[in-house]
Amino acid sequence: MTATSEITTNATDAAATAALHSPVIAWFDANARDLPWRRPEAGAWAVMVSEFMLQQTPVSRVLPVYEQWMQRWPRPADLAADAPGEAVRAWGRLGYPRRALRLHGAAVAIRDRHNGEVPSDHGQLLALPGIGEYTAAAVASFAFGQRHPVLDTNVRRVFARTVTGIQYPPNATTAAERRLARSLLPGDEARAARWAAASMELGALVCTAKSPDCGRCPVSEQCAWRLAGKPAHVGAPRRGQTYAGTDRQVRGKLLAVLRDAVDPVPQAALDAVWHEPVQRARALDGLVADGLVEPLENGVYRLPVG
Repeated sequence: MTATSEITTNATDAAATAALHSPVIAWFDANARDLPWRRPEAGAWAVMVSEFMLQQTPVSRVLPVYEQWMQRWPRPADLAADAPGEAVRAWGRLGYPRRALRLHGAAVAIRDRHNGEVPSDHGQLLALPGIGEYTAAAVASFAFGQRHPVLDTNVRRVFARTVTGIQYPPNATTAAERRLARSLLPGDEARAARWAAASMELGALVCTAKSPDCGRCPVSEQCAWRLAGKPAHVGAPRRGQTYAGTDRQVRGKLLAVLRDAVDPVPQAALDAVWHEPVQRARALDGLVADGLVEPLENGVYRLPVG
């Protein structure tokens, strides 16, 4: 490729990328859901709590738990002052309760390292317990208006279809997806943050996994997957979300007993929740190993207090 053709190609790519931004952001401005963590008064802690809760959990299930959580613990220091088991208790039935422990650990670190304020620096966010690449980028972008690629499942699906021309992204985020996300970021910080939120909302409401509504999509005319005739997925099989009869279900039943109890719970009360003793013991051992349950003397158990 000559220097001239390379410049032309880069200019074309930049124009195509910019052509995605305006319609998606305009659609978001008109259609974004009114969610409490998006409101101007929400603050960085509210954004962080929402990001922990929304991982693998729909908004409809998160909202009531989020509201109660923020009323009880409106600042990181409020949560840090309480026992980690109280975070697990308040998590309720959101699922994946280790997220509650991780959020508690992050609150303790924010109190101890950052004077109780959620740090705005991406690197400092990434250094907090329980904060990974996605959450650090999401908090930096949504709470502080910074320019970071925010790659959740919805965004990855939107990019896979509109740009790459495939129905679904890979099961795990790839380096190629990260490069693509960075290349699609607007140069302006505020616009990049808006683009991150807009592309995520588009995936949640329109470009859904099972029933994409292409008639409502603001960039359907540019969508590589639609223009290719919507070819069916040919990669690795999509992972299911089996729950019934799994160790996850048993763990949930055991935790439900402990969440509802004021005092430590005897083994017999836990034995009553599941009929298969080997699976039940494995699930309980897993909860103990994960720090979600504390065994005490005389065969009783409780949520963690320290």
